[in-house]
Amino acid sequence: MPSATLAAMRYILALDQGTTSSRAIAFDERGQVAAQAQREFAQHFPQPGWVEHDADEIWVTQLAVARECMQKLAAAQAGQAQAAPEIAAIGITNQRETTVLWERATGRPVARAIVWQDRRTTARCEQLRRAGKATLIQRKTGLVLDAYFSATKLEWLLDQVPGARARAEAGELAFGTVDSLLIYKLTGGRVHATDPSNAARTMLMDIHRLDWDDELLRLFNIPRAVLPRIVPSSGVLGETAPGLLGDAPIPIAGVAGDQQAATFGQACFA
Repeated sequence: MPSATLAAMRYILALDQGTTSSRAIAFDERGQVAAQAQREFAQHFPQPGWVEHDADEIWVTQLAVARECMQKLAAAQAGQAQAAPEIAAIGITNQRETTVLWERATGRPVARAIVWQDRRTTARCEQLRRAGKATLIQRKTGLVLDAYFSATKLEWLLDQVPGARARAEAGELAFGTVDSLLIYKLTGGRVHATDPSNAARTMLMDIHRLDWDDELLRLFNIPRAVLPRIVPSSGVLGETAPGLLGDAPIPIAGVAGDQQAATFGQACFA
């Protein structure tokens, strides 16, 4: 490829935040992998059936692999006219259902993230099933009532972390699945958002209206003030904070839960 063409190449940076590792892959304009990086992070098992992640470690590893990708792109075009690789947009895909609760002012988590595999709220789900709520939940969310999803995890955090419920109701705390955490961190706290593919896995979204459901929020005792805004999976929802990934802000232009993203990536559009 001629040098001038290489220098003008633009890239898409895909962030793949998974259950055991954070990965970043840069794709060039031909759809070819131009650079990639991956880092594992710790799994915490405080009790049988409990699985937790350190949300700060998720963020640190994800930011590190994104920067490593950009460094590899810069090294590959060393000596070219273009001083730094141009990232046209960032796309995010993530482990779904994992539940994070953090301070809006600082971005610090108030507790470890409760992972999708965690079973600590099984008894709560059984209580709701005995109360006859399973049909209501499935009709609105398309999901079977289960501890796998985020609703009872978030309810547990609000009840068990000292002061969390009052702070959430006052608008001081933010909830999200991992996509929301990454968006919040990448934008320097300016955007608190999620997409339908992730929101649909919380057991709190009405899939027919694509919005948080007030009846479900009351059922799980979740204050609306803690929830992210639901935005389209495809489309610019914000930009990276200046200096985070280079001097120029980068549009964040795609978000999808891992299995939905993989399906779309295999051209399953219908």
